[in-house]
Amino acid sequence: MQNLKIATAQFENASGDKTYNLQVIDQLAAQAAQQGAQVIAFHECSITGYTFARHLSREQMLDLSEVIPDGPSIQQLIQIARKNNIAVLAGLFEKDEHDQLFKAYVCVDKDGLIAKYRKLHPFINPHLTPGNEYVVFDLYGWKCGILICYDNNVVENVRATALLGADIIFMPHVTMLTPSTRPGAGFADPKLWENREQDPTSLRLEFDGLKGRAWLMKWLPARAYDNGIYAVFSNPIGMDDDQLKNGCSMIIDPFGDVIAECRELGDAIAIATCAPEKLQQAGGYRYRKARRPDLYRAIIGQEHTPEQKVVWLQPDSK
Repeated sequence: MQNLKIATAQFENASGDKTYNLQVIDQLAAQAAQQGAQVIAFHECSITGYTFARHLSREQMLDLSEVIPDGPSIQQLIQIARKNNIAVLAGLFEKDEHDQLFKAYVCVDKDGLIAKYRKLHPFINPHLTPGNEYVVFDLYGWKCGILICYDNNVVENVRATALLGADIIFMPHVTMLTPSTRPGAGFADPKLWENREQDPTSLRLEFDGLKGRAWLMKWLPARAYDNGIYAVFSNPIGMDDDQLKNGCSMIIDPFGDVIAECRELGDAIAIATCAPEKLQQAGGYRYRKARRPDLYRAIIGQEHTPEQKVVWLQPDSK
């Protein structure tokens, strides 16, 4: 297994404007390829936009969604990968032959679709169907997995993907700057974004504080550290519908260290080299080897009724 150079991206997507979003994906993919990246990862629903979908009817969702891989957006994504000679990961809403709707994320290269994953814990629109499987695939000799946003908050998902052999887990998100029961959480004022050139300091304080990056750093590095994997986190920046997002797309190594991060207040990429020797040097590798499933197999596998509450989608959260 050779070193792998990965780019993670952030950009301000346009709600429902696939043409614009794919154009930006093309531009950032070209930039990453010029800097030697072999792979570039974009955020959750980077092709379609995300937060605006909470208002859409089933018919509108079907109009927005596409079949995979034959839909026009995936075909264009393959063309972007081919033109720039880079593997591309991006997300969109998917519909199948039975008009079931999913939150999907794909990996493509110049030869076509490599992998497709469906979010296990979707919530932005009531008409979405949860995915029902983990996905691990080969990319340039590395085993890779995908978990979308909320999927990563359920720690069993990350461990399961790692146990299935993933060395790298792509973690596309649309997150931060939303209300929660935790202290310090909440929306950020869109005026801060509008005034970012005149007053970047106030915007950065919101982006880096407990509403944003400081919350992310409470848990995201632990996912990489505990499991001994590379975590590739991608997140939008700017306005996503009526909500401000803070980007800070980053790559975290198996030691839990941030080795690349987007710090610009705008569209950007960050590139890191993934080194295979870190996978076995990191503590997470030893911890996985030390597991005693006989102690907790029945506990972890016991039946329960899944419950998922997203505070910022409640009527009184805004």
